[in-house]
Amino acid sequence: MSTPTNPSAIAVYCASSLGNQKAYQLAAISLGCALATAERPLVYGGGSRGIMGIVSGAVLEHGGHVTGVVPFAMVAAGGEGDKADETTKTPAVAYLLNEKGREKTETIIVKSMHDRKIEMAKRVGGFIGLPGGFGTYEEILEVICWTQIGLHTKPVVILNVLNFYDPLRAQIQLGIKEGFIQPHNEHLVVFVDGPSDVNEHDTFDWGKAAIDALDGWDGGRVQCKHFDWQKEQEIPAGWIRTSFGAFVSGMFGF
Repeated sequence: MSTPTNPSAIAVYCASSLGNQKAYQLAAISLGCALATAERPLVYGGGSRGIMGIVSGAVLEHGGHVTGVVPFAMVAAGGEGDKADETTKTPAVAYLLNEKGREKTETIIVKSMHDRKIEMAKRVGGFIGLPGGFGTYEEILEVICWTQIGLHTKPVVILNVLNFYDPLRAQIQLGIKEGFIQPHNEHLVVFVDGPSDVNEHDTFDWGKAAIDALDGWDGGRVQCKHFDWQKEQEIPAGWIRTSFGAFVSGMFGF
């Protein structure tokens, strides 16, 4: 039986490392508090370290619901681990990095990293990206692509703390300029910038801004390429048929 989508639940993509700036950690606290207050369940990668640990801990601390989705290989290895330099391991914010309340977390064990992304995406009504590394970039870009090709129509919001995601926005704009991205598809992702003075980013209410961006997202501005992902057809000789219809059905509960 496929897992039904909870339109109020939000997938948050973020780092298993802390980062070097306090503002990243404070933004994660702000987001976790806002999700709990708004009764928006958190679905995330299941880690208790880094920004993952902070945002999930903040949700738990404020009475919210948390679902972590973890590949079995990571469980067997003791967790995702810090992927950055050792110097980033000391938290700038002494908050919510212990295991208190973790027994309240619902944990889903999956087979692979791809299964993790599918499980997260099908459970939620929207996505938020905090600062992170390769895995965070890849997760954000994939759900944007899924909107573009019509696998779902869900908002993707990026919290641009300390202008961290300015290069990504510039890359999207370059893709439009050079003819690789259609101009209207700039609306597939919403950047929340915060105050123009980055010195105010520590105290900015990133959580409220994220919820407002999710609620204010206009899906009507998105012009997706709509494929019929359930359609079956005859496959020419020499081609390989896969059960992609069943894959998509399990992915999004169609």
